Amino acid sequence: MSNYTKSTNFASKDNLISGNPLKIVKGTEIDTEFNDIATAIATKADLVSPTFTGSPVLPTGTTGVTQSYGNSTTALATTAFVQAALAFVYPVGSIYTNATVSTNPGTLLGFGTWSAFGAGRVMVGFDSGNVLFDTAEETGGSANTIVVTHTHTATSTVTDSGHVHSIVTNAGSGSTVGFGSTSPSGSQNTDSATTGITVATTNANAGSSGTDANYQPYITVYMWKRTA
Repeated sequence: MSNYTKSTNFASKDNLISGNPLKIVKGTEIDTEFNDIATAIATKADLVSPTFTGSPVLPTGTTGVTQSYGNSTTALATTAFVQAALAFVYPVGSIYTNATVSTNPGTLLGFGTWSAFGAGRVMVGFDSGNVLFDTAEETGGSANTIVVTHTHTATSTVTDSGHVHSIVTNAGSGSTVGFGSTSPSGSQNTDSATTGITVATTNANAGSSGTDANYQPYITVYMWKRTA
């Protein structure tokens, strides 16, 4: 792109005396001027729908026409258009998160009113079929749930069908044998009896009385909610 600079000072010729050859306007001078003008015009952008090449730079403070949001053409975007696009991405009620920067998004993004959100809590998806999660911003759960120490007791019963013991005797006729009875040589049984044994088994302690033992894996970030 080139600017037009006049090569010949035609007005100065008027002050020259007659007969001075410089007073004459030459065709080559006129031709040079027209060629320079044509070159300057051909390398300038049109006012209506110009097509730029190379690396165009807009002057600081340039004011352009703000396109409507959603315009996906190659039209130039103004800062107002960019702000409108960001505001559409983050409507009121949106959550903004940042892993390292604690600055309010109103400062970072340049729009909206934001408040810190969800301190010490994780987010869970809305579930209309679960009363715990069927309302927006419903809260629940506990960071300090205690799993109480407890034991389990198991009782085992042993069944005994009863048994007898046999005593072998070898005595002559008329001899006295065990249990106050007399009998010739032979064997005698004791009365049947059962033990009625009951076995109690106690398991070791289970659970823990400490707190903070039920956290899911987590990572800490800064969270903000747009309120206006």
